[in-house]
Amino acid sequence: MYHTLIIVGNVGKDPEMRYTPSGQAVTSFSVATNRQYTAGNGEQVKETIWFRISTWGKTAEVCNQYLKKGTKVLIEGRLTPDKTTGGPRIWTKQDGTAGASFEVTAQTVRFLSSRAEGESAPMAGGSMEMAELPPEDEIPF
Repeated sequence: MYHTLIIVGNVGKDPEMRYTPSGQAVTSFSVATNRQYTAGNGEQVKETIWFRISTWGKTAEVCNQYLKKGTKVLIEGRLTPDKTTGGPRIWTKQDGTAGASFEVTAQTVRFLSSRAEGESAPMAGGSMEMAELPPEDEIPF
């Protein structure tokens, strides 16, 4: 069996990188996807879904170096269920309402923000162990 998930959204806060005891890099960051539609009663509805992304190896290092809050990204990966519930991670928002975030282990991360938006990061793609970077003299900053 196999599943893959594709998410396009904005990074919610700057990434956080750490290392496993064996020395492998792991970077975590959140991505918000937004959807706006008109309900049957004519009311405009704004819906935001949060995903908690984990990247590993070279991809983790590249994401930690180039991603920042607000960056537009495309994530391709697999869902990782909460170990206690088997579903999304449930939490309480500051206003007291329930929230949920979905855990995703990324296999590919593509940086979608344009240079005009202040982003000049290269794409990081490939497997979890390999991120493809342009040669250092081709990085546009």
